[in-house]
Parts: sequence; C-alpha cells; structure tokens
Amino acid sequence: MKNSKFFKAVGFVVIVLILSAAFTGCETESHDVSGQYAGIEAKAPANQVDILLFNDFHGNVAEDTRPGKGKNAGMAKMIGYVRTAGMENPNTIVVAGGDNYQGTAISNLTYGAPVSAMMRAMDVKVCAVGNHEFDWGSNRMTKWQKDGNFTFLAANIVEKKTGKPVSWAKPYSIIKKGNYKIAFIGLAHPDTAVLTSAEHVSGLEFTDPVKTGQEWVNYLLAGKAKEGKPDAIIALTHIDSFQEDGKISGNAVKLTEIKGLDAVLSAHSHRTVSGNVNGIPILQAYCYGRAVGKLSITFGSENKIAKIESAVDEIYKHKDSLIEDEKGKALFAKYDTELKPIMSEVIGVAEGEFTHERSEKGSNTLLGAWAAEVQRQLGKADIAIQNGGGLRRTLAAGNITVGDLYEIMPFDNYLVVFDLPGSEIKKAIDHGIMNPNITDGQFAGLRVEYDGRKPFENRITKITLMDGTPLDMNKKYRVVVNSFMFTGGDSYDFSKATNSAESVSIRDALIDAIKKAKTIKPIPVDYIKDISK
Repeated sequence: MKNSKFFKAVGFVVIVLILSAAFTGCETESHDVSGQYAGIEAKAPANQVDILLFNDFHGNVAEDTRPGKGKNAGMAKMIGYVRTAGMENPNTIVVAGGDNYQGTAISNLTYGAPVSAMMRAMDVKVCAVGNHEFDWGSNRMTKWQKDGNFTFLAANIVEKKTGKPVSWAKPYSIIKKGNYKIAFIGLAHPDTAVLTSAEHVSGLEFTDPVKTGQEWVNYLLAGKAKEGKPDAIIALTHIDSFQEDGKISGNAVKLTEIKGLDAVLSAHSHRTVSGNVNGIPILQAYCYGRAVGKLSITFGSENKIAKIESAVDEIYKHKDSLIEDEKGKALFAKYDTELKPIMSEVIGVAEGEFTHERSEKGSNTLLGAWAAEVQRQLGKADIAIQNGGGLRRTLAAGNITVGDLYEIMPFDNYLVVFDLPGSEIKKAIDHGIMNPNITDGQFAGLRVEYDGRKPFENRITKITLMDGTPLDMNKKYRVVVNSFMFTGGDSYDFSKATNSAESVSIRDALIDAIKKAKTIKPIPVDYIKDISK
C-alpha cells in the first residue's frame, strides 16, 4: 500500500535522527540537584529499602493533558517522581514490570528509543519481560538494555534447543542498597507463547513460574550466588493480578506458594493491586505511567526483615503537583518535534465516540464492531473476527490522527483471509464470548445469541449470517482475521483453515478506510445478545 511505503520511508529517516538524539539524551541521569530538586532531603530511616514499581507503560512517554480525562503522567514527570523519591530515601530501587515499549506512535516508530532513554534517566535497575516485549522479536532486547542501562530478568524463559535460560536475560539479580542485599527473580507470564506472534517465540519455552521460582529461591537461600545470600527475595513478574473488595486473585496469587519468597511484583492485567496473600505482599501499579507502586522493606537486627508494606500512589490524581524533570522534558521534545508531522496528520473525523472498554464482557464494542467490519469488507470475506486485545483504547469523537491509530492498534499485524467450516467459526466466536483470560473477541458478519450462564466456549445458542440464514456447520465460509490470531494468538484455533492468503497491514487498512470515508459514525451493536438477561 502507498500508505505503508510512505510511513516506512519517512519513519526510517526519523528513526536515524531520533536515535542520534537518544544517545545524547542517555546522559540524563546526571541532574542538577541545586535546581528544581533543591530542598529535597532524605527522610526515610536507614534500615528501610523502598522498591518503586511501574508496569505496562506501553510507550506512553507523552503526558496526557486532556482536561478531566488525561491520566498518563508522561516521561518527564515519571523521571521527576522517581528522582524525588530516590532523594527522600537513598535506599531506593526502581524496577519495571514489562510491556514497556509497544503502544504509541512515538515509541513504535523509533522501536522504543524514548522509553529506553526514560528508563536510563529513572535509573531503572531490573525489568521483567512482558509478552509485548516480543512484538518486534527478541533481537531488540539487548539494545534496550544497553540504551536503558537496566537488566532484563527472566528465569522461566528458556531456549528449547538447549533447555537453558535465554542469553539476553538473567534469571535473577542481587542489588545492594545500604547494608542490605535485595534479590529479584524475573518471571514471565506462562501464556506468553499465545499472547504474542508465534514467529517471535518459536524457539522459546515458558516454564511453570511457581516451579521455576522455587528452584531459584532455593538457589539463593543456599548462598550459591556469587553475591552471597540475599536479605530479601522478590519476584519481579509480568504475571496478572486483580483486586476486588480487598480480595486479590489472578495468576500472581499462585506465586505466594513459593517458600522463602518475600513479595510478588505483578503486571499484565493493568490493575491497581496492593495487599497480602498467604502473608506475602502482591503489588501492581495500574498502567501507562498513571501510578507507581512502592514496596517498603524495614530491616531489624542481623538484617532480618521486620516488616514489608505495599502501597500504590495513583499519581494521575495529583500529577499537576509532580516535578516535571527539565532534561526529561527536553528529551521528549526532541522526539515529539521530529515525529509530530507523522503523528498529528489528521486523516478524518469521528462523528461520535467509538468506545472500547476492554473489561466489558459479553458484547462487541463500538470500535470493535467498526474495525471488524472494515476488515471484512477489505478481505472480501463473509465473516471477520478481531481479538479484543488487539484494539487498545477508545477512539474519541473529533479529529482522528495517525497517532490515534498507532495507539488504538500498535501491533504490526496483517490480515489473513481463508476458508473455514461453520463449525470452526462457531467455536472461534464462542471462544471470544466472556473469555475469562483475554478481552472479549469482536466480529462482523454474524448474529449471535448466547446464554451467559453456560460454561465458557459452550455459550452460543443461535448463530446466523446477518440476513438470518443459519450458519451451516458443514459449509466453508470466507473468514478474515489478523496474523496474530491466525498463528494461535490469544488461544484462537484456526488449524482447520484452507486456502489462506496474507493481505495488507491492518493499521494501514484502517487509516485508508478513515481517509476514504472522511467521517465515520459509531453504529450501535445489536447483533450479539445474552438471552439469560
């Protein structure tokens, strides 16, 4: 497509310019404490170590300044926040929970360069490996660590051929602050293989995090590490957690079974979580730089842990009061200036808000319905299926920019068109209804009735084409999905597909559709119904 070629050509020039600026900006950890940080003094006790966590940043280096709606603090205020905290307690360690890079045009077009610069300025020490770290392939990992001056930790990611941990990450790291040694064990989500494109993880195995975590805790407690036996052991993970009415759930809870573990740092589910399970703190700090988690460890005699407290500072609620780091602000301005001609190009107008609330269950969103229909028409297919997590946010009413489309669909997936029996189509649609593990699937070309009281993947009671014709279980229909789903992403199964053909970039397709229409209008979704309500 012309669009794709234009972005690649312009993007290449931009990337060269930006990366040269990034290397200059990499020295941002040297700040003038006599300036905007003047007067900030240490106030924490010497026997307290603070661990600051941010997770699922997804490239949101720009502050969202929309009145009443903007929650993202942006890189300059994130840098200011952690530098302030580090001055208030010199025994502070900054860590990241993964999924840092993919998600915005400014990050995607530079392969995460501004995020690495931010992490260096924040003095991030270690980072878990999120599923979206693989969106451009694992060959980016080494450069990100070098540019960001941090270490990826991943004890449960191993090479299938050798059975050994990957070379670009370490299983653990021991960091000394004051008189105390804090060990971090990195654990990736066990479902990473189906949460990213298969081609990028084909040679990797994601082992059981509980079993692997226990092995490394035993190793550290036995004093086998060259740094000696640590005083505290923390699981730094990209594993989900949820909290409702004080009760914590999710896969991270299983990690509290690990004997000798002192705390779990969670991520992936974009939630605010702070509390204890089985006497072990679990902490997650929302997403997009809207919050920072804090794990405070107080040590007693003989370096024994006296207490551990967790808390989440929802900084979006008071971000106007945060220090906006001057060097961080200038660094962001360099990227923003170079990329603005691409990101700010207006491609059309949304007549209303295309909502996409990813926590919504049992329905199709306005954005999901529109995106699926665009794909169905472009693929000349009977049916389109779009994974809900492939669309990342709501499209606001008003002017639509290229930058909006990068944030809505940050993944470089393409369309795949193929033939599929009606029985397999029904299974795929059922897989996306009230799915407990992922955002609900979106679709076009079908009318579906289901019973929400029935078990997962057995809920559909009636499925027809849009004209009311029953879906023939034995007939083959033309179907279009994205390449992530086609290769097993989000546990979709299209192994019975035939006559498959690759097509265009989905993001480019949506951009072209908006340009052609000039104005798009959300259409209420009436083709999916829960008969139990």
